[in-house]
Amino acid sequence: QVQLVESGGGLVQPGGSLKLSCTASGNIAFINAWDWYRQAPGMQREWLAAEGSSGATYYADSVKGRFSISRDNAKNTVYLQMNSLKPEDTAVYYCKAMVTRVPGLPLGEHNYWGQGTQVTVSS
Repeated sequence: QVQLVESGGGLVQPGGSLKLSCTASGNIAFINAWDWYRQAPGMQREWLAAEGSSGATYYADSVKGRFSISRDNAKNTVYLQMNSLKPEDTAVYYCKAMVTRVPGLPLGEHNYWGQGTQVTVSS
């Protein structure tokens, strides 16, 4: 079974920066795509950023220009650099890995989620 472990969350002042990381382990050969999401209390889970196997990146309007996704394939790790943080960015942040080849499962898209890490932006 694939497991994703997140780290890097914490408390930061408005205008500050944090860098989240997410590392995959288990029986996985290649992660086709990474995504970052967040969920604030009482809110739906919001998609933030994605990077495909080609290296193309995509961002939600709410974080475009402030957040940056990157990956290290050798380490099976994805990062989310968050700059110019606002109180509205306060949420639990989740990484997601999409893989197409999982032993014992049909070929197709299979998603795995991190445990979440709390980011609090406050003075």
